[in-house]
Amino acid sequence: MRILITGGAGFIGSNFVRLQLKKHKDNELVVFDKLTYAGNLNNLKDVMNEITFIKGDISRQSDVERAIKNCDAVVNFAAETHVDRSLFKADAFIKTDVYGTYTLLELSRKHDVEKFLLVSTDEVYGSIEKGSFSELDRLNPSNPYSASKAGADLITLAYHQAYKMPVVIIRSSNNYGPFQHPEKFLPKIIINALQNKPLPIYGDGKNVRDWLFSEDNCEAIDLILQRGRKGEVYNVGAGEEKTNIEVAKQVLERLGKPEKLIMFVKDRPGHDRRYSLDSKKIRELGWNSKTRFSEGLRKTIDWYKANEWWWKPIVASAEKFEYWKKF
Repeated sequence: MRILITGGAGFIGSNFVRLQLKKHKDNELVVFDKLTYAGNLNNLKDVMNEITFIKGDISRQSDVERAIKNCDAVVNFAAETHVDRSLFKADAFIKTDVYGTYTLLELSRKHDVEKFLLVSTDEVYGSIEKGSFSELDRLNPSNPYSASKAGADLITLAYHQAYKMPVVIIRSSNNYGPFQHPEKFLPKIIINALQNKPLPIYGDGKNVRDWLFSEDNCEAIDLILQRGRKGEVYNVGAGEEKTNIEVAKQVLERLGKPEKLIMFVKDRPGHDRRYSLDSKKIRELGWNSKTRFSEGLRKTIDWYKANEWWWKPIVASAEKFEYWKKF
């Protein structure tokens, strides 16, 4: 099988590339990435000689045409993903997440792609006080990022309805693990703690996320690519719900750092209180999260401790820009 993996130099995409090379040695992987600030060829350093890499933008038809020829499947990780950035500048999110997905769908239809898998997020549902969202619940995004992802979901499902395109969507909970960009919550507090810098926590720190180790998510994506029913949506959650303040305290404890490093900051607009997914549907396919949060956190902290060569240049480059201080 020849698979086009868009956004494959990003956090989850690069982990998915490694999983594919490990589990499906006969597959041919075409990795496509715009290489924005979040796309990093160092994420693929260990596998570059095993893939075909193409630099390009999913919202530019000519770029996608170069990559999609003779591909049997498309797995779309490409997206602008950081909520904070979407609040400052939403246009890039609409262009990439919505128009880019449309461009991929059009060319996948033209080239008779056998399966189109969109990697989405639990954030499209919005916040839930009690219980968990099922795949049939309405979408209620709270910020430009989640709205752009909801738009991508809806246009993908519309292509199935209108053109019988073989699409499938995965909505995953909060991913964490190696290669996650330092602007994201967990790597940011790990890196700050390692440097004895304050750990910024929005609001009262009691926002709840379900923490899903990226390798477990990649296993779910692979399963859905192989066995997911066309036209369906699959929630993927780990059942590891933690408040942000709990996570920060666990990081500090593991690193032997004082809790006085925690610094509460003004809450951001559109900050959902709690996400929670009902993952019964994918569990019926045979998937289960294998990594408890305590184990995944240890692995993640150990990776950032051992890979300063990877994150230090990213942080140094980002700190040149005024907007970085907002995060």
